[in-house]
Amino acid sequence: MPTIRIILDTDPGADDALAILLMLASPEIQLEALTTVQGNVSLEKTTRNALALLEFLNARHIQVAKGCSTPLIKPPHGTQGEEVHGKSGLGQAVLPEPKNKPIEAHAVDYLIERFLAEPGELTLFAIGPLTNVALAIRKEPKFAQSVKELVIMGGAVRSGGNITPLAEFNIHEDPHAAHIVFNSGIPITLIPLDATYKCLLTSADVDRLNKIDSPIARLVHDVTADYMEFYLKYEGFNGCALHDPLTVAAVIAPELLTLEKHYVNVDISGGISTGKTYADFMKVAKQPTNMQVALDVKGREFVELFIERMERLAYQFNEEIASGKEQERPRNDINA
Repeated sequence: MPTIRIILDTDPGADDALAILLMLASPEIQLEALTTVQGNVSLEKTTRNALALLEFLNARHIQVAKGCSTPLIKPPHGTQGEEVHGKSGLGQAVLPEPKNKPIEAHAVDYLIERFLAEPGELTLFAIGPLTNVALAIRKEPKFAQSVKELVIMGGAVRSGGNITPLAEFNIHEDPHAAHIVFNSGIPITLIPLDATYKCLLTSADVDRLNKIDSPIARLVHDVTADYMEFYLKYEGFNGCALHDPLTVAAVIAPELLTLEKHYVNVDISGGISTGKTYADFMKVAKQPTNMQVALDVKGREFVELFIERMERLAYQFNEEIASGKEQERPRNDINA
C-alpha cells in the first residue's frame, strides 16, 4: 500500500493531539506539515501546542505554519473551548516550551505553495474550523484543483450538534468558510458527529494503555483528563469521543466507515440553524454529490485500532529513549 502524504490543518485541542499521535503511529501515513488555526483555543495556543507536541514526539522535522486567528465573518467563541480542552488546550499535559518556531509563511500561503508545487500528490486533513482552507481557495483558484483529497472532521448530518442543538463546533465556528470549502469542487470525505460519537475511548482504555510505563501513555492520559471530566459532567459518560482521530480511519481503515455520497451544504442564514450541515438524502435540490459522508462506523473496532497503535508507539518510544536515539527519528514509520 502506498504511503499517503498528508498536510494537517489543526487547532490542538485534546482530540487533535490524539489525531497527531495516531498519524505518527501509522506507517500508512507520511505527515509532512501542520498548519494551525484558532478553534478549540486561541491561535497562539494552538500553534504553541502543535510545536510542543511535535518536539515531544521527536518529530521536529515537521514544519508548522501559523494561520488565521479569527473566522471569516462571525466572531470567535472566545474561551469557551477551554472548558472542554483545558486552559492550555491540552488538558492536564504539561509540555516543555518548544524550541522550534513556526515558519515565516502564513498558513494560507503555505498551503497554496505546497499544493500547487505538487498538484494531485498531497492529501489535506482539516480537523478544526475551515478558515485557512477557505482563504486558500479564495486566494488561489488553482488550489482546489491541486488537492488530491480533503478529509474533514466536522458537521452533524443526521445527529444533533455539540455546540448548538443543530451544529457541530468546527463548522459552527466558521460556517462561511465551510460553505466555501463544501462548494469548492475538492474531493471531500466528511467525518461528522454521526460517526465520531460512536468511537468512545473509555477511562478503562486509557488505564489499559498506561500499563505500559511510557511518556506516550502518560500523554494520552493527561491530554484526555479534562476532556473526560467534561463528558462525565455533561453527558454522564466516563470517557470521550475520538472525533478528530476518526478522520485517520479514512486512509488507514476505510472498511470501518459506512460512507455515502451526497450533496452536503451548510446553513449560513444567520438564524438558529447557522452552521448546520445538511445532506440532500431525497435529491430534491437536484445538485450533484459533492462529498462522501461517514454516517456510521464500527466504533469499537476503531477504538481498539487506536489503542493498539498507541501501545506500539509507546513501546517504540521507550526503545528509542533506552537506545539514546530519540532525537533521530527520521519519519513516522513505526515499523522502521
